[in-house]
Amino acid sequence: MKIGELARRTAVSERSLRYYEEQGLLASERTPSGHRTYPERAVDRVIRIQELFAAGLCSGKIAELLPCMRDEDGGPSEAATPWLVADLTRQRARIDQQIAELMRTREVLVDVITAASGPSPTAGRPPTRSGTRAH
Repeated sequence: MKIGELARRTAVSERSLRYYEEQGLLASERTPSGHRTYPERAVDRVIRIQELFAAGLCSGKIAELLPCMRDEDGGPSEAATPWLVADLTRQRARIDQQIAELMRTREVLVDVITAASGPSPTAGRPPTRSGTRAH
Protein backbone atom coordinates (compact mmCIF):
# COMPACT_ATOMS: atom_id res chain seq x y z
CA MET A 1 0.00 0.00 0.00
CA LYS A 2 1.12 3.57 -0.58
CA ILE A 3 1.98 5.98 2.21
CA GLY A 4 -1.32 7.88 1.87
CA GLU A 5 -3.36 4.74 2.42
CA LEU A 6 -1.26 3.73 5.43
CA ALA A 7 -1.70 7.22 6.85
CA ARG A 8 -5.46 7.06 6.34
CA ARG A 9 -5.82 3.57 7.82
CA THR A 10 -3.80 4.40 10.93
CA ALA A 11 -4.82 8.06 11.38
CA VAL A 12 -1.13 9.00 11.38
CA SER A 13 0.26 11.74 9.16
CA GLU A 14 2.46 10.92 6.20
CA ARG A 15 5.14 13.09 7.81
CA SER A 16 5.05 10.91 10.94
CA LEU A 17 5.31 7.77 8.83
CA ARG A 18 8.40 9.16 7.10
CA TYR A 19 9.84 10.02 10.52
CA TYR A 20 9.21 6.46 11.73
CA GLU A 21 11.08 5.21 8.70
CA GLU A 22 14.00 7.60 9.32
CA GLN A 23 14.20 6.34 12.91
CA GLY A 24 14.25 2.70 11.81
CA LEU A 25 10.83 1.98 13.29
CA LEU A 26 9.05 1.26 10.02
CA ALA A 27 10.31 -0.27 6.78
CA SER A 28 9.09 0.36 3.26
CA GLU A 29 9.92 -0.78 -0.23
CA ARG A 30 10.36 1.62 -3.13
CA THR A 31 8.66 1.41 -6.49
CA PRO A 32 10.77 1.98 -9.62
CA SER A 33 9.53 5.58 -9.56
CA GLY A 34 10.70 5.97 -5.94
CA HIS A 35 7.34 5.89 -4.15
CA ARG A 36 7.14 4.17 -0.78
CA THR A 37 5.05 1.02 -0.48
CA TYR A 38 4.22 -0.81 2.72
CA PRO A 39 3.08 -4.36 3.41
CA GLU A 40 -0.28 -5.00 5.07
CA ARG A 41 1.43 -5.73 8.40
CA ALA A 42 2.66 -2.11 8.49
CA VAL A 43 -0.79 -1.11 9.80
CA ASP A 44 -0.24 -3.14 12.99
CA ARG A 45 3.35 -1.88 13.27
CA VAL A 46 2.24 1.76 13.13
CA ILE A 47 -0.42 1.09 15.76
CA ARG A 48 2.26 -0.44 18.04
CA ILE A 49 4.53 2.56 17.47
CA GLN A 50 1.72 4.95 18.37
CA GLU A 51 0.92 3.01 21.54
CA LEU A 52 4.55 3.10 22.62
CA PHE A 53 4.88 6.83 21.95
CA ALA A 54 1.66 7.39 23.92
CA ALA A 55 3.22 5.46 26.81
CA GLY A 56 6.03 8.01 26.86
CA LEU A 57 8.79 5.99 25.22
CA CYS A 58 11.25 7.77 22.95
CA SER A 59 11.96 6.60 19.41
CA GLY A 60 15.31 5.07 20.44
CA LYS A 61 13.65 2.93 23.10
CA ILE A 62 10.89 1.98 20.67
CA ALA A 63 13.50 0.91 18.12
CA GLU A 64 15.00 -1.43 20.75
CA LEU A 65 11.61 -2.78 21.73
CA LEU A 66 9.90 -3.38 18.38
CA PRO A 67 12.02 -6.38 17.33
CA CYS A 68 10.90 -8.08 20.55
CA MET A 69 7.18 -7.56 19.92
CA ARG A 70 4.71 -9.17 17.58
CA ASP A 71 3.09 -6.46 15.47
CA GLU A 72 -0.29 -8.16 15.25
CA ASP A 73 -0.99 -8.23 19.01
CA GLY A 74 1.90 -6.48 20.75
CA GLY A 75 2.86 -9.65 22.59
CA PRO A 76 6.48 -10.65 23.11
CA SER A 77 8.29 -12.41 20.30
CA GLU A 78 11.03 -14.99 20.66
CA ALA A 79 13.50 -12.08 20.57
CA ALA A 80 12.35 -10.78 23.99
CA THR A 81 15.18 -10.95 26.51
CA PRO A 82 15.39 -10.76 30.32
CA TRP A 83 17.09 -7.39 29.87
CA LEU A 84 14.13 -6.15 27.86
CA VAL A 85 11.65 -7.41 30.45
CA ALA A 86 13.59 -5.59 33.19
CA ASP A 87 13.65 -2.40 31.14
CA LEU A 88 9.94 -2.62 30.42
CA THR A 89 9.27 -3.17 34.11
CA ARG A 90 11.10 0.10 34.83
CA GLN A 91 9.11 1.86 32.12
CA ARG A 92 5.87 0.56 33.61
CA ALA A 93 6.90 1.83 37.06
CA ARG A 94 7.59 5.26 35.56
CA ILE A 95 4.16 5.30 33.92
CA ASP A 96 2.50 4.19 37.18
CA GLN A 97 4.24 7.08 38.96
CA GLN A 98 3.00 9.54 36.34
CA ILE A 99 -0.54 8.21 36.73
CA ALA A 100 -0.35 8.64 40.52
CA GLU A 101 0.91 12.22 40.12
CA LEU A 102 -1.86 13.00 37.65
CA MET A 103 -4.46 11.57 40.01
CA ARG A 104 -3.17 13.81 42.83
CA THR A 105 -3.32 16.82 40.51
CA ARG A 106 -6.83 15.85 39.49
CA GLU A 107 -7.94 15.73 43.13
CA VAL A 108 -6.56 19.23 43.70
CA LEU A 109 -8.52 20.45 40.69
CA VAL A 110 -11.68 18.77 41.96
CA ASP A 111 -11.25 20.54 45.31
CA VAL A 112 -10.69 23.92 43.65
CA ILE A 113 -13.67 23.47 41.32
CA THR A 114 -15.88 22.40 44.21
CA ALA A 115 -14.81 25.35 46.34
CA ALA A 116 -15.20 27.81 43.46
CA SER A 117 -18.60 26.42 42.49
CA GLY A 118 -20.15 26.87 45.92
CA PRO A 119 -22.90 29.44 46.39
CA SER A 120 -21.69 33.00 46.83
CA PRO A 121 -23.70 35.49 48.92
CA THR A 122 -23.67 37.93 45.99
CA ALA A 123 -24.26 35.37 43.26
CA GLY A 124 -26.89 36.38 40.77
CA ARG A 125 -26.82 40.08 41.65
CA PRO A 126 -25.75 42.49 38.93
CA PRO A 127 -22.52 44.44 39.53
CA THR A 128 -22.83 48.07 40.55
CA ARG A 129 -21.02 50.89 38.78
CA SER A 130 -18.07 50.50 41.13
CA GLY A 131 -17.72 46.88 39.99
CA THR A 132 -18.95 45.32 43.24
CA ARG A 133 -22.18 43.44 43.54
CA ALA A 134 -25.20 45.11 45.06
CA HIS A 135 -26.32 43.96 48.53
